[in-house]
Amino acid sequence: MAGEVSMSSGQGLLRYERQLAIAGWGKEGQERLKKAKVLVAGAGGLGSVILLYLAAAGVGRIRIIDSDRVELSNLNRQTLYSVNDIDRQKAIAAKERLALLNPDIEIDALAESITEENVFDLVGEYPLIVDAMDNLPTRYLLNQVAVSRQLPLFHGAVYGFEGRATTVMPPQTPCLRCLYQGALTGQVPVVGVTPAAIGCIQATEVIKYLIGVGELLTGRVLVYDGLSMTFREARVKKDPNCTACGPRQRLEVGDVE
Repeated sequence: MAGEVSMSSGQGLLRYERQLAIAGWGKEGQERLKKAKVLVAGAGGLGSVILLYLAAAGVGRIRIIDSDRVELSNLNRQTLYSVNDIDRQKAIAAKERLALLNPDIEIDALAESITEENVFDLVGEYPLIVDAMDNLPTRYLLNQVAVSRQLPLFHGAVYGFEGRATTVMPPQTPCLRCLYQGALTGQVPVVGVTPAAIGCIQATEVIKYLIGVGELLTGRVLVYDGLSMTFREARVKKDPNCTACGPRQRLEVGDVE
């Protein structure tokens, strides 16, 4: 059964031996990953990379939320899928692929759209949210759950050869509404290597958080430019007038008065 491999077993040690050797990781860190529950919203370009590396690292339970079906135009960047998956639901195809990669973890696949009415229920009891979405309105919904429940939110976004990542830790850090105003419309151009780079950063942040090592991207946005092959960091502050995390925040669906 999923999740039954012990770190004391030869098989468990062999699968994870290279990461167990990292300073601050060891068997204790691996057990933390095994007990962890992570929600990944979106199984597209970012989600493909995030899901692959969280599963490979041994995160014990992962919930995937994505209502889309695989299309041919996805395959330049959504590396979880092949031509054999075209027209299949992404969440289901992703679950099957991850089960082949690591049968010792649990995958909960929800082929549903995230809406204002159901977002709190879809997140459920999961204590950590990874934002791998491709539109700002849905990201705002995930942000509201994170702010309301004080859950960590790991955000990534891409455009062409450019991408950015940050980690939101309510109530201490700026939330997504502090960072973004308005939304891009139309089809977003992207080459597959960009979500690969940003998705790896998001997965790294999640793993660091779960194990308890390193410094997170809190209060900072890491900006990647693939054309110049540079990374730069922007410091960000909370918006005192933010409608999500500020003193005049609006009451949203799922909040308790």
